Amino acid sequence: MSVVNAAPPSVTDLTPMDQVRRQALIKMKLFATGLLVVMAVIFVAAWLLQDRFAWAGYVRAAAEAGMVGGLADWFAVTALFRHPLGLKIPHTAIIPRRKDVIGSSLSEFVATNFLSEQLVREKIAGFGVAQRVGAWLQRPESAKRLVAEGAAAAEKLSDVLADQQVVELLSGMARRKLEELQVGPPLGRIAADIFTRGEHHALVDFLVDRCYLWVRDNYDLVARVVTDRAPSWTPRFLDDIVTDRIYSEVETFARAVRDDPDHDLRKAIDRFLIEFADDLQHDEKTMARAEAIKMRILNNTELGELAGEVWQSAKSALLQELSNPDSSLRRSAQQAVIRFGERLAAGGETAQRVDTWVADAAGYLAANHARAITGIIDETIARWDGPATSRKIELQIGRDLQFIRINGTVVGALAGLAIYTVAEVVLG
Repeated sequence: MSVVNAAPPSVTDLTPMDQVRRQALIKMKLFATGLLVVMAVIFVAAWLLQDRFAWAGYVRAAAEAGMVGGLADWFAVTALFRHPLGLKIPHTAIIPRRKDVIGSSLSEFVATNFLSEQLVREKIAGFGVAQRVGAWLQRPESAKRLVAEGAAAAEKLSDVLADQQVVELLSGMARRKLEELQVGPPLGRIAADIFTRGEHHALVDFLVDRCYLWVRDNYDLVARVVTDRAPSWTPRFLDDIVTDRIYSEVETFARAVRDDPDHDLRKAIDRFLIEFADDLQHDEKTMARAEAIKMRILNNTELGELAGEVWQSAKSALLQELSNPDSSLRRSAQQAVIRFGERLAAGGETAQRVDTWVADAAGYLAANHARAITGIIDETIARWDGPATSRKIELQIGRDLQFIRINGTVVGALAGLAIYTVAEVVLG
């Protein structure tokens, strides 16, 4: 009968750490079995000497009890992982047979004792997430690495996303928002603010100056209009006099509008613009016209083409900036990361908000999804077959369980010696 039971876990797919555990397990099994063999040898020797030497009876009793204790504990330990000696004795091979129950119990234990909301919140609060993250982010090499990883992720994302889909998504979102928005009132408020502060005067100055220059440089056009509209019976010199007079008046008027900031025409333009801004906010007809213009713009097919061109240009520029480690975009991003890290490391209000958010998020997950999180234990163990589960668990705790065999042998020997001694003293 072999009680080494050194059917070690299969070496297939074992990690380096599992290999170390496997060697340690084999050594402890050999030691425990060796101690049992020593007890058997001592028992045989004492049995042969007990008729000649009185002390041999004490040794025989100790060795005998040691063998019984060692064998009993060998059976108990082995029964956890497999059938001892291959015999299908009831209540043996406990782990292979009940692995699903064990997995569920372990999962429930972890969820209850390690993922309770209060415990998770206490751990998060004591860990100082914000300050630790901030200390890492404020280092230039960390910020550079984070930005580089983000740039790489953005480039990969751009490869995955189809340009047409992005354009349709963005334009669709913009269209829905614009369709819901009545453009008249907000445009009116913006225009009223601009006109009230007089910020449109620079544009008016530009327009009236251009008008004056056009009048000044287009005498022939004015003369042609007068000639074309003059009666056929009027003499030519009279047409020239009228033309000169009309041109002079128009040029004088245009120059006066250009040079006089308080000209009546400028004031009329201001009044018109202010009234138009008010109508955009309150006049139903003006607001309806603004809505009609908005819809004509939105329904223009060229708008989609423009959105595609804008996206392509923006995407190309962004990718170019992201791919260059020394680009202004990446340098700015790195500086922003460092500044954010410094705020977190300082432990101020920003750090407190981050810690609170992390604690709330972790607490919520623990309170509502702890069992779902630990469910991976159930699912993983359920996928293992019985022998595989037994091997994996034995690798983790088998070495320590061999001490039960060693202790059983030693304690059994001491107990046998004590019992034999008491029997000799009391009954002998």
